[in-house]
Amino acid sequence: MQQHPTLIENTRLHDLGDSFTVRRMLPVLQARHVGPFVFYDHMGPVEFTAGNGMDVRPHPHIGLATVTWLFEGTIRHRDTLGSLADITPGAVNWMTAGRGIAHSERTPPEVRRSGQRMHGIQVWVALPRADEEVAPEFHHHDAESLPRIVQSGAQLVLIAGTAYGKISPVKVFAPMFFIEAQLETGASLTLPEEHAERGVHVIDGEVTWGDLTIAASQMGTQTGESAPAVRANKPTRLMLFGGAPLDGDRHLWWNFVSSSKERIEQAKADWAAQRFGKIPGDDQEFIPLPG
Repeated sequence: MQQHPTLIENTRLHDLGDSFTVRRMLPVLQARHVGPFVFYDHMGPVEFTAGNGMDVRPHPHIGLATVTWLFEGTIRHRDTLGSLADITPGAVNWMTAGRGIAHSERTPPEVRRSGQRMHGIQVWVALPRADEEVAPEFHHHDAESLPRIVQSGAQLVLIAGTAYGKISPVKVFAPMFFIEAQLETGASLTLPEEHAERGVHVIDGEVTWGDLTIAASQMGTQTGESAPAVRANKPTRLMLFGGAPLDGDRHLWWNFVSSSKERIEQAKADWAAQRFGKIPGDDQEFIPLPG
């Protein structure tokens, strides 16, 4: 059965300083998650002047995978595994936190000196219960490794998961899809039907999805065996995402995701006692546990 798409209301805009804003799209009261996607942030766009940049100090995660996808700019990732990678537009940084990892995200010094424009998406994907405590991993995938899908008036990049007969090389733990799509005016796109829960986030432009109009910086969600096609009312860039329903509820507290409240309490204690380890090359600062 096909359900009508619903517009997500009450997204929240957070100012992180230096005119750097993040729009929190998920979770909201209308949608706690879409497939395994339990957290969805739209970052920027922001113009960092020379000498300024992004500085997300070391902080921890459990029970999830974090995904960074940039349209513009560069972010340097470091973590307690010793990973060091600069994420640039079209490439994927996928970090599986599992039983616990800490990482930092900063503007590289050479980019900070000249300034940059930054714009992108960050999401959290909840791990299945059976995989919540897997060993942490970090993987960087260059743009050239990701599948491209070309349809009439549409160009797509499959960031993670499966869609349209393609499989992304990014390691995932449950059925899902995460796509950037660019549509010409009038182009129509059928969403992947093998996934029961779907989301559409318009970056710029405007689409009609069933009887719903989604403008820039808006998101719609839908569940069911099938979905109406997305039609572009003007040249549009959008994100498509979703997957199988979660295998049970998840608790979110700060940067922790788990099916167990007790496990989150343990993660709090571990971070307070600095048991997540140090990040090579970025071990002088950290974000304290919220009071």
